Amino acid sequence: MLLCLDTSSPSVSVAVVDPEAEPGEDVRAEARSPREMKHGEQLAPMVEQVLAEAGISRFDLTAVVVGVGPGPFTGLRVGLVTARTLGEVLDLPVYGLCSLDVLAVEAVDTGVVSGPFTVATDARRKEVHTATYDETGARLSGPDVVKPADAATDGPVVGEGVVLYPESFPQGLAPHRPSAAWLGRVLAGERAEPMDPEPLYLRRPDAEVPGPPKRAS
Repeated sequence: MLLCLDTSSPSVSVAVVDPEAEPGEDVRAEARSPREMKHGEQLAPMVEQVLAEAGISRFDLTAVVVGVGPGPFTGLRVGLVTARTLGEVLDLPVYGLCSLDVLAVEAVDTGVVSGPFTVATDARRKEVHTATYDETGARLSGPDVVKPADAATDGPVVGEGVVLYPESFPQGLAPHRPSAAWLGRVLAGERAEPMDPEPLYLRRPDAEVPGPPKRAS
């Protein structure tokens, strides 16, 4: 059983996925946080919730899958620290996946897109995280962080960027935010390259460690 976590968007998504089950029966339990921007408060209770709904304990898990972003610093840190901690405590492998890749595969497999397309998610500061994909969901370029106007396209676009910047992405489509259930499906189906469970930052975080004090002149 895979425990899947994504905290790369304003909401938290958690799921238990059976990688050996048939499509449609593989998601044993799934939950998305009712409140936004409360990753630290909601993630641990949601993990317990989906395990209970799936009828399993932590010791039935075989791996942890976590979205590595790109996304806001604080949210990513909560998910990645939780995933790595569970992996260490339970002696489980921890796999990271680019959250944009997960959105892309969901869009392809649900029939939302049928040709090349773009994924655009909220990067804050009036910017978006973008990547382009072919008709199978394989990444062609990116991810990058750019102004919406610099990524503007009349082609199909999925991700939350289409909600925030419809003038730049007029052919906006769902899904808008990554799903933990699709994290598990992407890993089980080997649809994207697994990554180390480290945050995929495309810019420096706002909070930085202070440098050494300057010498008095």
